[in-house]
Amino acid sequence: MTLLSKTLNTLGCLLLMHACYSAHEHSSLPTISSTIPSSNTASAYASSPSSSSATSTLSDNLTSTTALPLDIVLETLLSVTLIMLGLVLGSPPLKPVQWRVWAGQLEREGTGMVKGGHGEVKGPVGNPYRGLESRVGFVDIRAKRKEFADWVREQDNVVKS
Repeated sequence: MTLLSKTLNTLGCLLLMHACYSAHEHSSLPTISSTIPSSNTASAYASSPSSSSATSTLSDNLTSTTALPLDIVLETLLSVTLIMLGLVLGSPPLKPVQWRVWAGQLEREGTGMVKGGHGEVKGPVGNPYRGLESRVGFVDIRAKRKEFADWVREQDNVVKS
């Protein structure tokens, strides 16, 4: 990764953490202030004959939510954009999608065979088709059988003479 991409990723992560913290604080502050009973609400709870109305008022205050402020939303969007930009800038170049383009690129970059620790050849470096081109082809069994039969007849003729 380049310095620019690392910087963008770090800045984006810091902004995202701050936006998450701000969103959490924004969502919890109204709940905390509504759960602390003031003198008016405490006397209303004490004077009410049923405890269910006090509980419903308290649960209504706990579940009330408000929309996030615009600055938190914009900070979140900016941080995600910075993180995406940093990841894209720091990624390695893409490989070709088409096989023939990739094979041509490999041939241009280098040729030779990869050798293992004991000197055995592991495979081609440059040409991805070299392994297929250098292997033994199919064996024609009928031609080999005919060659063997001709050789046996020839050996018989040599022995007889």
